[in-house]
Amino acid sequence: MKSQKKIAIVTGGLSGIGRAVARRLAGEGTLVRIGARRGADAELSAELRAEFGEAISFGQVDVRDSESCARFVGDLVVEHGQVDILVNAAGVYEEAAVIDHSDRIWDDTLDTNLTGTFKMIRAVMPLMKQRGWGRIVNIASVAAHQGMANNAAYCASKAGLLGLGRCVSLEGAAHGITCTSISPTWVETEMLKKFIDDEVAAGAPRAEVVAKYEASNPQGKLVQPDEIAALAAFLVSDAARAITMEDVQVNAGSLW
Repeated sequence: MKSQKKIAIVTGGLSGIGRAVARRLAGEGTLVRIGARRGADAELSAELRAEFGEAISFGQVDVRDSESCARFVGDLVVEHGQVDILVNAAGVYEEAAVIDHSDRIWDDTLDTNLTGTFKMIRAVMPLMKQRGWGRIVNIASVAAHQGMANNAAYCASKAGLLGLGRCVSLEGAAHGITCTSISPTWVETEMLKKFIDDEVAAGAPRAEVVAKYEASNPQGKLVQPDEIAALAAFLVSDAARAITMEDVQVNAGSLW
């Protein structure tokens, strides 16, 4: 049965940018299904259920696996009859110099960040085409535009999202489907906090480490997940109908 509300999928929605996007969309009246490799997190599920009721639900999906993507989307269609919005926020990050780059790091990074995004888009696009309306937002990175030593796999995966998005935009345009991406610089997420904790554990004063990341952009402040979520919420709205094939850098004036 088709829902009167918009139905959204947010992959990688258990933490960081994905969780902020899920919360923002649910707060604006969208029904959100969070997809994550490990499925629902009991503590987070209880927290979000207390705040948003039935507006946010959870499902297990491994975006690297085509069957897992198809099953995840199929279950949502059985329940609600449609998928209107897809936000691809699932991603991994692991550093390695090119000369020491293992196949494991390369394959997992590309399979998750780029191929996983493709597989989720492929699963939902026919549904959006049938309805004549759809919004797809890919979480890219300034790494899609700038190189950084020891980040070959990550930069390649995020740059690939821009090319993928252009093709999706062209194929979806006549069917009311838009595809955009957001390219943030450092965002104060759990991943960044782990990097900070690792440097502190290695002996660096916490205040100095935090100050280093804050000083990485000219504004001198870390971008917040809610700021990315606010932009995503606009890009999936009716007001953003004509915005497609576009990548928006949220860089606070920084090249990285």
